Amino acid sequence: MYHTARARTTRRPACRMSPMSSALPEGPIWALGMMSGTSLDGVDAALIETDGVTVSGFGPWRTAPYPAALRAQLRAVIEGHGEREDAERALTAFHADAAEALLAEAGVRREEIAVAGFPGHTVRHEPEAGRTDQIGDGAALARRLGIDVVNDFRSNDVAAGGQGAPLVPLFHAALARRSGLAAPLAVLNLGGVANVTWIGGPADEDLLAFDTGPGCALIDDWVLGKTGAALDRDGRLAGSGQVDRAALDALMAHPYFDATPPKSLDRNAFDPAPVSGLSAGDGAATLVAFTAEAARRALAHVPAAPRRWLVTGGGRHNPALMAALAERLHVPCDAAERVGWQGDALEAQAFGYLAVRSRRGLALSLPRTTGVPHPVSGGAFHPA
Repeated sequence: MYHTARARTTRRPACRMSPMSSALPEGPIWALGMMSGTSLDGVDAALIETDGVTVSGFGPWRTAPYPAALRAQLRAVIEGHGEREDAERALTAFHADAAEALLAEAGVRREEIAVAGFPGHTVRHEPEAGRTDQIGDGAALARRLGIDVVNDFRSNDVAAGGQGAPLVPLFHAALARRSGLAAPLAVLNLGGVANVTWIGGPADEDLLAFDTGPGCALIDDWVLGKTGAALDRDGRLAGSGQVDRAALDALMAHPYFDATPPKSLDRNAFDPAPVSGLSAGDGAATLVAFTAEAARRALAHVPAAPRRWLVTGGGRHNPALMAALAERLHVPCDAAERVGWQGDALEAQAFGYLAVRSRRGLALSLPRTTGVPHPVSGGAFHPA
């Protein structure tokens, strides 16, 4: 599925550099960003124009849903019984296909793109043990695309003592500045895991970010197990059920919610056992409430209550989840599109932005976004 950005922000990349060059020109450049989220829904690819500080323009983007076989292959690796090398080759090739399709559909030549950001797919994230693990072959992708690639965005941060996640807050802040949004503002990303960026002002020091708890992963896994569907389309299953208060209380008893941020989670950090005996609808409703209640609990850790929440990620398409958030947050809670952001493309755009920051030696993470002791750059560079 191919999408163009809104007319007021869309621009076609101008040719700026040779595909074999590894040096970045001054000023804004066009980058390709990609994202494979923990929800295992597919790959987003997007073009963005940026100097690594400000955002100058947005280009087209596309979503490439994973075929069932590749989704199962990735899930097997995450669960610890899959063939890692085969999955990595398949994942890298699928990203390359998505990127090439985007460029072809947009009529953009690969030499017009300065760098590609490729975070791969997270299969394990244990920052408390000093481990974070993403699969994806950056060198192979660079050879295939003929575009310089940056991958492995998290390792430097974790090695320096940070959580390695979330990495999107600096991009959220750049978008908020571009849109002139009033602070304090919260940007909630509902992927497989949910994370929030609290923006208290215009400076990097005004940011605070952390994973709030589950996003859509538990809901999706429940729906898959009960119905065979990949997700709860339009929140219909959750809408048919009732929240089980005892199960929700048991889920919310997890010590993570009282831990002081910055903090981050693995996709499989929460045991869904409290809902195991519920009906399909009641289980879905309870897991939706769990995600929303975890976001509400995040308010205990921010310096001032946000005036507004903007919601990105696939979870914003679930009306039951959006209603549960609005019920608990008591301030405007809107999908990112309400302010002109492209919610489905946003994380892919972010990794294009972060790839430019990496190539220019700018920080990807801060003490108040990942808990790293000092601002840290990162990423592994693979020339075309």
